[in-house]
Formats: sequence, structure tokens, C-alpha cells
Amino acid sequence: MAIHTVSFLVENKAGVLFNVTNLFRRRGFNIESIAVGPIVDPKYSRMTISVEADAKTLANLVEQLEKMVEVIKVKRLDPLRIIKREMLLVKLSTQDPLAREDALRYINNQHGLVLDIDDDNIMAEVTGEPEELEAFLEYVKSIGIVEMSRTGITALEKGRLQL
Repeated sequence: MAIHTVSFLVENKAGVLFNVTNLFRRRGFNIESIAVGPIVDPKYSRMTISVEADAKTLANLVEQLEKMVEVIKVKRLDPLRIIKREMLLVKLSTQDPLAREDALRYINNQHGLVLDIDDDNIMAEVTGEPEELEAFLEYVKSIGIVEMSRTGITALEKGRLQL
């Protein structure tokens, strides 16, 4: 089964996130990624959820989302027509001078930002496609990941297309 990205406009009020995620739970879906935040009009928020499902099941899930009172609009995003990004905050152990040098070089090569640096650790921010972040994490595992946090995928359609 493939991972699909669904974006939807919802009312920006308490309980909406719970209701949406509860729908996924009741249907037995694991949410691979979720990002939510208010849009220009603060009465509404945009949710972007990635879920693993076949086409028929995904169509049923979209139909169920459309029936929810708090959901204004739902759209399954075409992977060929979107730009998607995710942000990673990662703290690396850099007590070894060679590890520190390697980490700084790799962060720079990935267009990351060094946010904090001390004698033992470097904290960096890296933004990109989820696959790019996976590759970054795979590389820095050998340096030593102290801790990390990811935002979840957010996406917009290219050109004139919009939710």
C-alpha cells in the first residue's frame, strides 16, 4: 500500500483535531504524519495528513471526512502536483572533533541551520522532502543522535491549484 497525502480545511476550534484523528482510529488507520495550523482567516485551520492505504479505502476515508460537520473541504493531493516539506530538529553528539567537523559539513551540505552549539552537542534544523530527512538521519546516526523532533509533512499544490 502507498502513503497518500490528504489536505483539508477545518473549523479552528477545540475538539476538531480529536474528532478527525478519532475517525482514523475507528477505521484502524495509523497516521504516518500530521501537520495542522491556522490559515489566513483564523476561523479555519489546514490539516495535512499522510496515511498508508489503498485507493478504495482512501476514497472511503475522504468520504467520511467530508461528512464531518467541522470539515469544510477535503482534497487528496496528487504527489506529482505538490510540493511537500517537513522540518527536523536534531541534536547530535559532537564530543569528538572529527564528528563535529563531519556534522557541520553535512548540515551545511543539506542547507541546514546550526541553531545551538556547545562543547558536546550541535543542534540543527533541516527542512526538506521527507525522503531527504530520512537520508540525513541515516547519515548522522553514525555521528550520534542525542534527540530529535519532526514536524510532520505539510504540502501545497503547485501552480494555480488550491484547496
